[in-house]
Amino acid sequence: MDKLPFQPLDVQTLWCTESRVSGAASRVSLLKAIFWSFEQCSGELSLPVHLQGVKGKGHVEVAVPLYQHVCVHLCAFITAFHPSLFPELDAALLSAVLSANMISSLLAMDAWCFLARYGTAELCAHHVTIVAHLIKSCPGECHQLTNLSILLRRLFFFMAPPHQARIQVEFIQKFAPKEAENLPLWQHISFQAFPAELRKQTAHEVVRVGAAQSRRWLGGSRTNAALSALLAVNSSASEALDIGQQTAVMEAGSQLWAFLNTNLVTGQPYVQRTLSLLFPLLGFFIQTLDPQLISQVVTLQASLLKLEPPDHVRLAVLDFVASLGKLFISPAIQDKIVPNLCSIFALLLADRNWLLEQHALEAFTQFAEGTSNEEIVPHCLSSEETKNKVVSFLEKTGFADETVAARVERVKQEKGIFWGSLATVTLEEAKWSSSQPCAKRARHEPPVEEEYRSALQAATGALEAIELLLQKSPAPDWLPTEMQLLQEKIDQLKSRRLQDET
Repeated sequence: MDKLPFQPLDVQTLWCTESRVSGAASRVSLLKAIFWSFEQCSGELSLPVHLQGVKGKGHVEVAVPLYQHVCVHLCAFITAFHPSLFPELDAALLSAVLSANMISSLLAMDAWCFLARYGTAELCAHHVTIVAHLIKSCPGECHQLTNLSILLRRLFFFMAPPHQARIQVEFIQKFAPKEAENLPLWQHISFQAFPAELRKQTAHEVVRVGAAQSRRWLGGSRTNAALSALLAVNSSASEALDIGQQTAVMEAGSQLWAFLNTNLVTGQPYVQRTLSLLFPLLGFFIQTLDPQLISQVVTLQASLLKLEPPDHVRLAVLDFVASLGKLFISPAIQDKIVPNLCSIFALLLADRNWLLEQHALEAFTQFAEGTSNEEIVPHCLSSEETKNKVVSFLEKTGFADETVAARVERVKQEKGIFWGSLATVTLEEAKWSSSQPCAKRARHEPPVEEEYRSALQAATGALEAIELLLQKSPAPDWLPTEMQLLQEKIDQLKSRRLQDET
């Protein structure tokens, strides 16, 4: 990389382009070879290995980690890239961003962000638009969508201020937040990247559309996209919302909560995703939520954790219980909340998954430092081991001293685990790419049957909620009429099915 910019253009082209001549061995471009080689260095990155840094003016040369060493040389190489080879650069960066290897994807994102800052505002805006279209084309949750969303969020902040407002207005016009079909994109954008007036405008539109979509509970991807967009607004632009809009979001979340129960969540990925978005969203309004609703949420969380839900649900539980530190738990509801809250912290602080354990420690610390119910805190630490773990976290000391030999052995084991997982993903991707295209290409999305089952479960949950209400209080006068309309709708769906079969 350091020598190639000083070579003739034909030599640079030879190194930076691929060759797929029939009957001959294919030649991989230098850029793709760099990312592929970097993927092999998980052990060197974990230890970490340090290399000679680049000497700058007025700075003493110091040893730097391998990641920084490679990133600096790659960015320097990009600055000397010939314009005719930019298509090769774009293709290599995009391929690496979409990689299942996290560290390789991160290196490509850093290089891409450097390119955005080094290039013109128009180039950055062009890249933002391309990535936005790629995100909209993703058929569902996947690591490619995750990587692209991180890249888009970072690129948004790199548009040059003199041109930023104009470019962002153009982006809003292309991907209007008032259109429900664009909510899956807006969930991945930080509203902090917009100037105050644009932030307020876009936040208001996303809240209006997102709240309306959330009320149309079908347990599917559209509802989850709406919730995710509302969560993005509250995370990065909550100050732009007035009381009425905050109330609309809170009411949408509360109404959606009425349809959920443990049986509905178990085994339903879409509903689990809904729940993992709803927990942190409700946490934003913890001080204004109905105490009875808070009690119901904590009770369901404690029951759900005993069934070992997916990690993303457990992380969302931690987001919610951490927010309880802002709330004074009155004596009237302590008996309902405190036992379940202690059970939640006890289970998650004892989790052996290091990522969950770290988040559990952070959530517990946030709760303990913020709560005015200090007497609850000791009850959440169920064992001496948990107490020691929390104390070590607060004092920022390690749980155990690791020798050099032990660290090397651990890195070897980690490398085997990482490569086993990556090989599985790579093999699956190879199967898809090598398969012959059929007359009608199948979409990469959850089976339609699962969507039907999820929607039916939601409808059943709604009827059960009505049944519970009837047990508590007399039915309103309009209920029989609405139930009759619902029955007619069911009959219509049945007749449509029979017509399709005939």
